[in-house]
Amino acid sequence: MTNSKSFMDAALEEARDAAARGEVPVGAVLVLDGAVIARAGNRTRADNDITAHAEIAVIREASATLGQERLAGADLYVTLEPCTMCAAAISFARIRRLYYGAEDPKGGAVDNGVRFFRQPTCHHAPDVYSGLGETEAADLLTGFFRSKRES
Repeated sequence: MTNSKSFMDAALEEARDAAARGEVPVGAVLVLDGAVIARAGNRTRADNDITAHAEIAVIREASATLGQERLAGADLYVTLEPCTMCAAAISFARIRRLYYGAEDPKGGAVDNGVRFFRQPTCHHAPDVYSGLGETEAADLLTGFFRSKRES
């Protein structure tokens, strides 16, 4: 995997795996120097941990793998616009670039809601690229919640 589309495809695979586990289908992949360092999907239900969003899980895994808390130079690919908690973690980890798929007008905090990275209290803001894999990411979420309403 060497390009943004394939990295987002890997994040979408993690989102599909999360949905298969009954989790909200959000997936994330963390890349450093062109290589996938960590990948994860939402695990809030599996771990009984409200903080186990895909972004947090992938940051935790990458930090453990690299043996460091800061992930400067790393790029994060996530299928849904991060919430405030995840945006803060991205900032604190010093992630270089954030690529996300679908916007989240209700819970997102990057281009919607609090717009975390634009706040004067934000210590580090990554470069942000939205819309990568947006249609597939949005379709996964829509289908997941539709199936929950129908069951």
